[in-house]
Amino acid sequence: MQPLLYLLKPGFYDGPGDPYYCPYCMIFEGVLKTYPQLKDSLKVCYVSFEKPRKEIIDLIGEENQSCPVIIFDHPMDPSIPFKAKKHGNKFFLNEPEEIGIYLSKEFKIPRPHF
Repeated sequence: MQPLLYLLKPGFYDGPGDPYYCPYCMIFEGVLKTYPQLKDSLKVCYVSFEKPRKEIIDLIGEENQSCPVIIFDHPMDPSIPFKAKKHGNKFFLNEPEEIGIYLSKEFKIPRPHF
């Protein structure tokens, strides 16, 4: 299975007022545009802001439906300085800094500078 990168669809509402976008998801929109080869190596999925986010829940559980999140089915490269979370037989990362480092190590793109 290709890793699945879940991002929120921009232009969502969370109460009254103008629509929002998720700034953490937008980081990865920029990464995908800058490194288009990633689109051949992972599947990008867009979900609505509203919960429950069934697609994500079905893979990694209700308590882990935040975005952005990347889900994969193998342990990470041991050189990555943190551990992936695990749910059943799926591994996932839901911290933007960790997702960025994972993408750089796994797909040989430059690393993020936070």
